[in-house]
Amino acid sequence: MPKEKDSGVEAKQPLMEHLEELRKRLIRIFIIVIIVFSVVYNQSKFFMDFITAPLVAVLPEHSTLSMIKITEGFFVELKLCAVVAVFFSMPAIFYELWRFIAPGLYAQEKKYIVSFVISATLLFLGGAAFAYYGAFPFGFKFFLTYAQGSITANLSLEEYLGFFTKMIMAFGFVFEMPVFTFFLAKMGFITSGMMHKYRKYSYLGIFIIAAILTPPDVFSQMMMACPMIILYEVSVFVAKIFGRKREIKEEDVYA
Repeated sequence: MPKEKDSGVEAKQPLMEHLEELRKRLIRIFIIVIIVFSVVYNQSKFFMDFITAPLVAVLPEHSTLSMIKITEGFFVELKLCAVVAVFFSMPAIFYELWRFIAPGLYAQEKKYIVSFVISATLLFLGGAAFAYYGAFPFGFKFFLTYAQGSITANLSLEEYLGFFTKMIMAFGFVFEMPVFTFFLAKMGFITSGMMHKYRKYSYLGIFIIAAILTPPDVFSQMMMACPMIILYEVSVFVAKIFGRKREIKEEDVYA
């Protein structure tokens, strides 16, 4: 009986250590975001003009982007600066994420930290740029075609920021697919054959995810689903190339 009790304590100990490590990483991320926020807040007008530019460019005549509530401008400014701070903190966030999962990796895999941080950051920025310069101009122009005749678009600043943030973050994280596929393939969790086999189910999942992350219209869903399908095919190629290398190395180790 005492032995069983001791083994139970030992089993709980690693979990507590992981939770403590996670807490430390989250605190570091929070501190970094706060520091960046304090810098970003001084340039809040610039960022407000930047995020509203795609919408303002296609607003019909007499349509406006409005403050519906008296406190809306102030809270939108705070939320915007928080979003921008998280955006600029992405390299540090990816670094802390890597440091958290690194203990579970092989020694040869831990050396990819720089590659992971750089590639993950660039892909996230690429996804955000695709949303801002690609999806938004076409999407906003399409949606505002309904503001005709007696219908005038008076859009809430707070709702627009929520929509903008959701889409930017969604596209940013969706573009991370090749990076995570690379590491999952290196660790042996997935293979290109597995991704080929479940391709049709993956496509279905992609459209479901796109429907969840975007507004309830076919246009927005397609704008997200099409890049995701392309990224999935790129990820299959990544898994095929880098997954094989891992298999060869493991065979060499156990030979």
